[in-house]
Amino acid sequence: MTNQTSWRPFLMVCFALCMGTIGTALASPLYPIYQQLWQLVPSQITAIFVAYMFGCLATLLFLGRMSNNLGYLRTLQIGIGFVILGLICSVFAHNILWLGIGRFIIGIASGLITTSAMIGLLITIPKQYQSHAPQFSSMIIAIGFGLGPLVGGIIAQFSQQPLVTPYLPIILGAFLCLIGLYFVKNPSFEKQSFSIRPRLEFPDIKYKSTFLSTGLTAFVAFGIFSLFASLAPSFIQNLIPWNGPLVSGSAIASILFISAITQFLARSRAPQKNMQLGLITLLMSVVLLAICVSMQWGILFFVSDFFVGVGHGLSLLGAFGMVHHMTHLNNRAAVVSTYLFMGYLGTIIPILSVGYLSDHFGLTTGILTFCVVIGCLSVWLFYRFKQKPQHM
Repeated sequence: MTNQTSWRPFLMVCFALCMGTIGTALASPLYPIYQQLWQLVPSQITAIFVAYMFGCLATLLFLGRMSNNLGYLRTLQIGIGFVILGLICSVFAHNILWLGIGRFIIGIASGLITTSAMIGLLITIPKQYQSHAPQFSSMIIAIGFGLGPLVGGIIAQFSQQPLVTPYLPIILGAFLCLIGLYFVKNPSFEKQSFSIRPRLEFPDIKYKSTFLSTGLTAFVAFGIFSLFASLAPSFIQNLIPWNGPLVSGSAIASILFISAITQFLARSRAPQKNMQLGLITLLMSVVLLAICVSMQWGILFFVSDFFVGVGHGLSLLGAFGMVHHMTHLNNRAAVVSTYLFMGYLGTIIPILSVGYLSDHFGLTTGILTFCVVIGCLSVWLFYRFKQKPQHM
């Protein structure tokens, strides 16, 4: 690992990670506009969202070890290039197919950027702060994902072309980021053989049980956030008197900003304790959301939104910390890819199920079913961490 003394490479990696996540989440508050313009049903909205996740999963499955072969910096540059391509495709999308293709490309970018940037942060962060690298990466991801819907919502709310203008400043920012990365020196590293053969790498066998529980915790956290990011802009219009991309974008962004603040405040607590508290908070959030959509109490939406942010921050901070302790530099990129693969499944399976149920039985039924299933899984994981000693 490089004993870095300059902050410049570290800040460039942070900027790249932030731009990648902003580009990823930018479209969320625009979904109701696409829905109205193209007359989409809930399952089609979730399909657009899931197209992005399939891009992420394909990258993690086939290209998760690219950083070990090309180095984190080259992989990061390729990821930013895919962000630009996916956003340009979204600008010119004239139907659900082209928008889905754009989202899929952005998903590829997200997979490349997340894994390579996490390695880059570990390498470039000044030596005295290296123990805090996992917390930095988790917080930056949360901030970037929060800025995406907020920026997209603000621009779309006041733009004459709400499906074009929000993408333009992010394309420019990603392009400037790509240029900046070419001025960062690519450090020497132990080059490993590269293969696109699908493979999920796990940490040492003694960590197997802990790692699976950690991955399922990410499944829960990613799943709950994805429900808000994909369908909340649609059902929020029936719960509160205000609407528009700014309102829905702010609701989504607040989750991530609360998550980032929570992670900063809880950064010194033991990872396993953070995950336990996070799971309980996520359970409270789905209980409140279920009451909200059943009774049509709009105020509970904001309370649930707050608890999602706190639970998301605590659980992912704990999960990143545990993965960091279970891995070493040579296998971290591959194991992180496996961890993210498990987490991203939470953004596909539950969300597609909610879309299907909403089409056939109504949006309320779809959301209530989601709340029950995710709530039960949260309880099971909490007691698993509480009762079974973890190898850390």
